[in-house]
Amino acid sequence: MKIHEYQAKEILREFNVRVPNGVPAFSKEEALQATERIGFPCVIKAQIHAGGRGKGGGVKVNKSAADAKEIIDKIFGNPLITVQTGPQGKIVNRLLIEEAVDIQRELYIGIVIDRKTAQPVIMASTEGGMEIEEVARTTPEKIFKEYALPGFGMQNFQYNRLVSALKLEGESVKSGVKFLWSLYNVFRRTDASLVEVNPLVITSTGELIALDAKINFDDNALYRHPDYLELRDTSEEEPSELEASKYKLNYIRLDGNVGCMVNGAGLAMATMDIIKLQGGEPANFLDVGGIASSGTVANGFKILLSDPNVKAVLINIFGGIVRCDRVARGIVDALQTLKTSIPVVVRLEGTNATEARKILAESPLNFNIANTFQEAAELAVEAANN
Repeated sequence: MKIHEYQAKEILREFNVRVPNGVPAFSKEEALQATERIGFPCVIKAQIHAGGRGKGGGVKVNKSAADAKEIIDKIFGNPLITVQTGPQGKIVNRLLIEEAVDIQRELYIGIVIDRKTAQPVIMASTEGGMEIEEVARTTPEKIFKEYALPGFGMQNFQYNRLVSALKLEGESVKSGVKFLWSLYNVFRRTDASLVEVNPLVITSTGELIALDAKINFDDNALYRHPDYLELRDTSEEEPSELEASKYKLNYIRLDGNVGCMVNGAGLAMATMDIIKLQGGEPANFLDVGGIASSGTVANGFKILLSDPNVKAVLINIFGGIVRCDRVARGIVDALQTLKTSIPVVVRLEGTNATEARKILAESPLNFNIANTFQEAAELAVEAANN
């Protein structure tokens, strides 16, 4: 689950991480009042769930009330287009008004789970203010990493090595260690999947301040943090993905035209890959889980068909725990109710697969039944393109 910058900074404050003084605003009037409260110069920051806001024009410094009004009118209620929003952008319905900070240096700090090692890793770089992906691509040697060891976590010598890599000196060394310790504490105790400060700035007095902050939570751990659930902004989420979450379906919308309905994340990824190999483009990732019942299939279809780009649907189910014949009956029942005209390709393999193909073939519906994985992809891509 993603949250806004101003919400992330409130959490950082709770863990004694220094952030600029700021006030969130949910209307133009509140934003103007906040600028007077913070004082000039101050910074007006658009609050959307996307990076690249500064380059997109969503972060502006203003020096007077007249400047503030002009900037607020331009940003609030209008779409902000960044490298992460796509060409349609996102409507800005929240602003963060912050004090201006005297910046001497900009650094980067990020904490994530490294999937390869299954360990938390702190990434640090002297290239603050830049997208970390760009730093990794152009100057990977400028990214320094320290891994939290199982049963031990991060140790003082690791914080010291990171501080040295960031070239901190004098009083900043001690405050840097404290900052990193506190930030890792945020990651650990909130069950975050990402904690990122970009940039972490050093002021003229040597103080370290989190000028920007991003926190993503592990959805599977939110039951331990009911207060964080209240921070969710559903207006920032893709409507179809939000609808899918109501039925406990794992759905991510993409840009292609072949809708995918699969059981199991690994098979879903493989299905998307083979569609691409056949020259097609998947329209989504949809994992219906271990039990593909008629209700699950029906809800999945509704979500798939809500995307106008979907021109064909590929159902790829492996019957292990769930029997293929039951899945086939669920598909028939669901499509008889929905009555869609979009071509549907079905590939069922596993327990009772032969019986399942017979059920589909004898149904009054016009399915494209595939016997192999590749055949299913070929049929789906051809149907979508024609």
